[in-house]
Amino acid sequence: MRRFLLQAPESFWKQIHYVNDRLLQKFIHLPTHRSRLIFDLDSTVVTVFGHQEHAAVGYNPRYRGKRSYNPLLCIESNSSYLWDTELRAGNASTWDGSPELLDTCFANVPPDIREIRLRADSGFGFNPVLEALEQRSVHYAVVARMTSGLRRWLSSLQYHFVNTAWEMTEFHYRPQGWPHARRFCVARRFIADEETQPTLFSLGRHVYRVWVTNMDLTPTGIWHFYDGRAAMEPRIGELRENYALRKIPTRSFAANALYLEIVRFAYNLVTAFQRTCLDASWQNLTLATLRYKLFLLPGELTRPGNRPMLRLRQSSMLQGLADDILRKIKRVQPILS
Repeated sequence: MRRFLLQAPESFWKQIHYVNDRLLQKFIHLPTHRSRLIFDLDSTVVTVFGHQEHAAVGYNPRYRGKRSYNPLLCIESNSSYLWDTELRAGNASTWDGSPELLDTCFANVPPDIREIRLRADSGFGFNPVLEALEQRSVHYAVVARMTSGLRRWLSSLQYHFVNTAWEMTEFHYRPQGWPHARRFCVARRFIADEETQPTLFSLGRHVYRVWVTNMDLTPTGIWHFYDGRAAMEPRIGELRENYALRKIPTRSFAANALYLEIVRFAYNLVTAFQRTCLDASWQNLTLATLRYKLFLLPGELTRPGNRPMLRLRQSSMLQGLADDILRKIKRVQPILS
């Protein structure tokens, strides 16, 4: 694999990126046609041990002070497809490269998609990212950056309870450097005396969650919509563990970027197989579970008449599953160039 990556021509990354894009455009409408996409943006830390090109010391909660890469990932929430990726140096800020990644993401959207929604954490709550989304009429909910000006607003707002613990409100605010005001939705909860130190932002006796958005949902609707982004974390974990994302193979940045694109291709192929060929109960299984339940079949290598023969265990359940998979595969049309 390392020799293949290092010897691949520079054009090969563009070719496999094009194949990935064609695969998404084909399978995003299978098994049923889609009219809306929900993009989740995030980054992850990939620690390297050595002197890989463009690796740098940055935020690394597990290996403090170690060099790393900080790839940027965009996942389509409903289908779980890895829509696009970008390999970055370990000291890149969260939103570095986000406008460029969004350009490639939107260029790959099929023309019959009527609406795009996007969720991201506070690392993407910068004006250039929000402007890029607004120029493409994307509906977004992004965690707001807790600037000093925003903090001064929070305690003076009028809140109303949405459940027994949380109260919410909304307002329009223009932080310094923004060309215009945007809508902010705020949720806060009172901190009890016996409660441990909260992980969310706290101010006085309250803990806060704040989003900047251009959606017309109620503040409660914005809260529930954004919480769907939590499903991205196990998918990133699967990419790291089951697709070997955290194993950087070479010292060349270009070769490692190609490796990331191959990981994306493998992940999307398995996801397309799950969505088009397996039952609904198998849709969210990880690759490790699929390998155990489907790909690892018990068998025995025998030599009757001195001829090698692999005898698989007779199982009516496996036979029925295999017949159903093959029937669904035959209905999938090939991707034409």
